[in-house]
Amino acid sequence: MALVAGLLAAAPLAAQPASPGALHGADLLAALRGGRYVIYFRHADTDHRQLDVRGQPPEDCSKQRNLTDRGREHARAIGQAIQALAIPIGPVLASPLCRTVETAMLAFGRAERSPGAREPGSAPAGSRERFTELRRLLSTVPPTGANTVIVGHAYPYYSLVGGQYLDEGEAAVVRPDRAGFQEVVRLGLAQWRAL
Repeated sequence: MALVAGLLAAAPLAAQPASPGALHGADLLAALRGGRYVIYFRHADTDHRQLDVRGQPPEDCSKQRNLTDRGREHARAIGQAIQALAIPIGPVLASPLCRTVETAMLAFGRAERSPGAREPGSAPAGSRERFTELRRLLSTVPPTGANTVIVGHAYPYYSLVGGQYLDEGEAAVVRPDRAGFQEVVRLGLAQWRAL
């Protein structure tokens, strides 16, 4: 939790729309190899016949929607693609739910549970103050030479940037700075492999 607290310290709150100068191909790969980006993943494929039971401890996987076998394979393949690309990964944060922690563990071999990746806070729906902790995580510049990974859910990220929901297993590469953060590009497994 110390790492999460450090990442949250004094981070700005503004999300910025994607710029016309978004990175692609070799430029994107070079930027990611240089570090200092946040890669926000929606968890891999899940069984939508399962439902989350509210009020249960996040460690109780029996009362949650969980990864399918395909989702587990997808998470492993994402991690293998990123490793093969020699993209340096620093902190790996995950929402406390089982599907996000499992996605992070299968892809990156580690996960620090971060309630900030999921919790809306006490502000009412539609309020700018919702998902403040996630906004801070996305706005926090990673350590030099590394990228921070956050594995979370579709709705919290959508609430901050709008547009279209991330698909299961899809990532948004975010450029953080002291003024907020800016989405650079979205990548699914096929795009990671194509880099």
